Amino acid sequence: MEQINIDEIDIKLLDALQDDASLSNQALAERVHVSPPTCLRRVKRLRDAGLIEREVALLSPDKLALTLGHGLTAIVEITLDRQGAEQQEAFELRVAADEAVQQCYRVSPGPDFVLLVHVADMPRYLALAQRLFTSDANVRNVKAFFSIKRSKFKPKVPLTATPGT
Repeated sequence: MEQINIDEIDIKLLDALQDDASLSNQALAERVHVSPPTCLRRVKRLRDAGLIEREVALLSPDKLALTLGHGLTAIVEITLDRQGAEQQEAFELRVAADEAVQQCYRVSPGPDFVLLVHVADMPRYLALAQRLFTSDANVRNVKAFFSIKRSKFKPKVPLTATPGT
């Protein structure tokens, strides 16, 4: 993985985009005090370098619940029986391909993986558990925690004002 050099303006751009990626180039340039052409060029460079993976809309589960129902969010700890690189990669690929798995982390120490999953209801969670965990002979232990309230959700990477610190 190649390291990219970024400066304080790049940090400000990344920070502003994390708050609101829908800003026009003009508004973003004004916010970080650069010219619009400079802003456009820098954002393109950050995107091309992979520092900006993608831009998405964050939905409000509470407001969607009025129409779709609340659904069920679970944090699931998974321990594999065999933790070789090949077995971990195979498990990771299988869960990453499942639409209900929102996030997947390899962790240490403790379980091998922590997943954040969202499904419509408990029968769908049971189907997911069967599909991803029970049918895998290498899954030794599954521990699920069901969310009763989301107190905070902020998918923002903290950035320092000075690069390299």
